[in-house]
Amino acid sequence: MDFSALLRPKSLDDFVGQTHLVAKDAPFRTLVEKNALGHSFFYGPAGVGKTSLARVVAKEMGVDFYEFNATSLKVEELRKVFSRYQNALLKPVVFIDEVHRLSKNQQEVLLPVMEKNEALILGASTSNPYYSLTSAIRSRSMLFELRALSEEELNSLLDKALAACECVVEGEAKRYLVKSSGGDARAMLKLLEFAANVNQTIDATLLRSLRPTSLGRGTSEADEHYDLISAFIKSVRGSDVDASIYYLARMIEEGESADFIARRLVILASEDIGLANPQALNLAASTLTAVSSIGFPEARIVLAECTLYLAASPKSNTAYNAINAAQKAVRNGDLLQIPPNITHNNEGYLYPHDFGGYVKQNYMTQRRSFVQFKENGYEKKIKEWFEQIKKL
Repeated sequence: MDFSALLRPKSLDDFVGQTHLVAKDAPFRTLVEKNALGHSFFYGPAGVGKTSLARVVAKEMGVDFYEFNATSLKVEELRKVFSRYQNALLKPVVFIDEVHRLSKNQQEVLLPVMEKNEALILGASTSNPYYSLTSAIRSRSMLFELRALSEEELNSLLDKALAACECVVEGEAKRYLVKSSGGDARAMLKLLEFAANVNQTIDATLLRSLRPTSLGRGTSEADEHYDLISAFIKSVRGSDVDASIYYLARMIEEGESADFIARRLVILASEDIGLANPQALNLAASTLTAVSSIGFPEARIVLAECTLYLAASPKSNTAYNAINAAQKAVRNGDLLQIPPNITHNNEGYLYPHDFGGYVKQNYMTQRRSFVQFKENGYEKKIKEWFEQIKKL
């Protein structure tokens, strides 16, 4: 039984989720009911109703519906639809899925149609189309975000599916169907469909054999990637070991590469820990080497060790601030002459090791101060040593 097709909403009232768009008092719904909706693009994660919403919009407005996919779309096909309705009173809805894959040429074909309202153009994407559509397209349309379904909404949809079939789903299995789907209604219903084809009595063991790991969840594919790594880095920087290990697990389970995570840990070791614990950079660099060699699943243990070590380490951004300040000075034209004693000619150069490790001499023709040592962790010892030699 195809549960996705069976439960596809026939009207806005049938919709599960997206209440910010389809609720009785939602502005989007008001526009649809008044036949006043303009060209619109829906974006959000997979399986949240983007295509279903486009179909319902056409039905509510009482107009013909044409569906295309940008990956196989031919401009000539669009032109045939537009010419067919050139003199019609009721203009059709032309829906384009995967709209972020439209070429610039294809988008230009849409412009005059959108400008003259010869058809209502709707599109859908798992990525925010703001970054893939031209400014000309965006200025003629509205962007609406669809959100991942909540567990309560998925449970409601699952109840409808179970009422329409003869299969029996145990309590733990029902929870797994919902929790492992990551807000994706289609994924949940497909898993139920596959399981029902195996056995009419569905338990959690059967479901886990079909889907061993949970699916990712987020506002969109790209957003989820950046939001997770951002949450991970900020948690390590903030010394929250539990949050750090949780977001690491999320990234691993959602398919992030071990090398990418390790590279970010190397950067963090210098940017946020630095002189407060110089050993952190050594461990992070070793982690990058190790995960590149062994890969998953064992790389998760190496990443976890490094993550917890960095999260628990004292923090300092002295090196980060110092290089930023120095680069800013150079970019602003603060280019100093190099003193002759430290050029390759060595005119008057004093070799510090001949003086017990330090000797006062001129390294800059004009003094500049870029480094402000802190007293965090090991950096406190570095600062104390530096203060001592300044007094010599």
